[in-house]
Amino acid sequence: MKHMNSEVKEERTSNKKRIDLFLVPIVLIAAFLNLFKIWTDEYANAYYTAAVKSMLQSFHNFFYASFDPGGYVTIDKPPVVFWIQTISAKIFGFHGWSVILPQALAGIGSVLLLYVLIKRTFGVWAGRFAALAMALTPIVPAVSRTNNIDSMLVFTLLLATWMLFRAVRTVKFGWVLAAFAMIGVAFNMKMLQAYMVLPAFYVFYVVATKITWKKKIAFLTTATALMLAVSVSWAVVVDSTSADKRPYMGSSQTNSVLELAFGYNGINRLTGNTSVTGSSHKQPAQTEQQTASSETKQNSNSSADSSQSSNQRKSSFSQKMQAPGGGNQNGMFNTGNPGPFRLFQKGLSDQISWLLPFVIFSIVGLFAGVKFKGPYTAKQKESLFWLAWLLPVAVFFSIAGFFHQYYLIMLAPPIAAFAGTGAVALWSMYKQHNDWKSWLLPGGILTTAALQVYIMSPYVSSIGVAPIAGVGALGVILALVLAIRKQRKNSLTNYLGAAAMVVLLAMPAYWAMTPIIYGGNSMLPSAGPDSSSGMGGPPSTATNSKQSGFNGMQPPGSSSGNSSSNNQMQPPSGSSNSGQMQMPGGSSNNSQMPNSFSSKSSSSKRKSGGMNAEVNQKLLNYLTKNNTGEKYLFATTDSTSAAPYIIKTGKPVMAMGGFSGSDPILTVSKLKAMIKKGEVKYFYLSGMGKGGQSDVITWIKENSKEIPSSKWQSTSSSAQQGPSGNGTLYEITLK
Repeated sequence: MKHMNSEVKEERTSNKKRIDLFLVPIVLIAAFLNLFKIWTDEYANAYYTAAVKSMLQSFHNFFYASFDPGGYVTIDKPPVVFWIQTISAKIFGFHGWSVILPQALAGIGSVLLLYVLIKRTFGVWAGRFAALAMALTPIVPAVSRTNNIDSMLVFTLLLATWMLFRAVRTVKFGWVLAAFAMIGVAFNMKMLQAYMVLPAFYVFYVVATKITWKKKIAFLTTATALMLAVSVSWAVVVDSTSADKRPYMGSSQTNSVLELAFGYNGINRLTGNTSVTGSSHKQPAQTEQQTASSETKQNSNSSADSSQSSNQRKSSFSQKMQAPGGGNQNGMFNTGNPGPFRLFQKGLSDQISWLLPFVIFSIVGLFAGVKFKGPYTAKQKESLFWLAWLLPVAVFFSIAGFFHQYYLIMLAPPIAAFAGTGAVALWSMYKQHNDWKSWLLPGGILTTAALQVYIMSPYVSSIGVAPIAGVGALGVILALVLAIRKQRKNSLTNYLGAAAMVVLLAMPAYWAMTPIIYGGNSMLPSAGPDSSSGMGGPPSTATNSKQSGFNGMQPPGSSSGNSSSNNQMQPPSGSSNSGQMQMPGGSSNNSQMPNSFSSKSSSSKRKSGGMNAEVNQKLLNYLTKNNTGEKYLFATTDSTSAAPYIIKTGKPVMAMGGFSGSDPILTVSKLKAMIKKGEVKYFYLSGMGKGGQSDVITWIKENSKEIPSSKWQSTSSSAQQGPSGNGTLYEITLK
């Protein structure tokens, strides 16, 4: 009781201070991890960066989140985050860092929000520990250092949580509406992923709010209706607009935002159903999943036997890429095999699970003695909220058929919350009790250290034996000493407890720094000694810094040669290797990769994003010189080939089949009409990316003249040899 009173007094004293001096270094750590060297990522995720370039050019493109300046097709996500990125680029100029900046600030903001949320009820030290755990969760800075959506999504959901907590404290209906409306805003960032927190919101409001059941039901029903209205507001506007007056909705098969939300970005994530229907075919999806296989071909150096290596890779991919989570050790996209222990498998555990055993012990301690019918303390109610966030999301990632490693940032807030609240709670139990609860702290330290040794063991060739042995030995020693000394209350015991927390956070801190140390991957963010590959699996033995990744796909119009960068062009998607999967911001799992990537980026200014922003200048010069007023500089199968030219020139480039080349956007009759109107006459085809446009590609080849490669094809030694060889440039003029 005396301890609790002193904690409340400490919290009240802390609340009177303007600045928590212990919070300052935590925020500085978060700022360093999220901001340092983001200026070296020149183009970030080029698929999304190209959209920002396009959105800067007109309100029409801005509103619809058009991928290309011509307003032909949108990106595959709702627009809110990209609106923010575009505003940032408008203020600071169009740069890689200016489109990354909003996400980096959101990552820092999430650390601060979690501190505020935890501190009020659990005390200032719990808030500090939670904020530090959030800052050092490896996947958090890895994602926040890119222009992918998830960092901003988590920040928005934490802001909604703050509003909900305020609604419960003040018993004001307005805050309930605001909280659920904010989830609606988050829906317009990444669609159904925003709804993963709804169980926590409903459970907490029902349990924690001191109003009648009638009011609870009425308030929640109204708030849910508002959330749904905000969620579909943009979708209704877009879907109600005539198709000829707006871009095609990228990665949907019916040109519908709602179909995109509940299919491609919704249920298909859980089921792993990746089949789509093209204009006249049904074939394996080459939508989101294809970036993975493309990424594996982007970034290694070409060598004399590049052709042979390419063939081996294609064979390996077609044999190994199987159903979600099955058929190989690491599962699809290195996300492990579905099951109750999936989050402890390699590829996922090193991104998010470093503190999970400690969290489990914390949950046991926090809910010890709680009766189902209550009454509940404020701490127990808020612990229930974080548990209702943690469990459904953990279950989803344990069984889902299709997701990427960086989606795991959704687990970071509840894990960090329990790490902070549990550290204080377990320490209190350790000091005050002599029953089983006093063993939770040493037990949590021991099991967490054991898991961390397991997580690091595949990386022994990269990080060495010393860190692994050090964490294991110190974890065992500190846990045993705490167990032996648990009856003693002196300063040495306090230091031992603090030392244990330092040991448990040491390797997550190192992992969180790896995107800075080794270079990150903006297409598929992940942390670890191989973070520049974006694969999240154990590192290879490659040492040449110019070999980061895999043999890259050439940019349109470049011939084969030796690679000089780790940032090569993805192949136009939709290749004949239908088993290969990719995603906007995607990469492949380690089990499908040749052992040939390095740990460090080769240049101080990385052109990341899986697309080589070093466009073929000779091709660009030829297209510019011979443009006779056409709207589009050229057309190509997918966004992979188009994005670098949009970023470089700001001119419209048509991705005929959307991101991956599989969207049923174009028909032969539509293309004829566009050519007759003088909208497009040049077509770059690599022989891939047919998807639902095979008829269109066949017609182009049959009704065009081939432009001699000597007029436009680069012979630069920096060009890469793709797995399908050089593409071909065609010209069509109809009268």
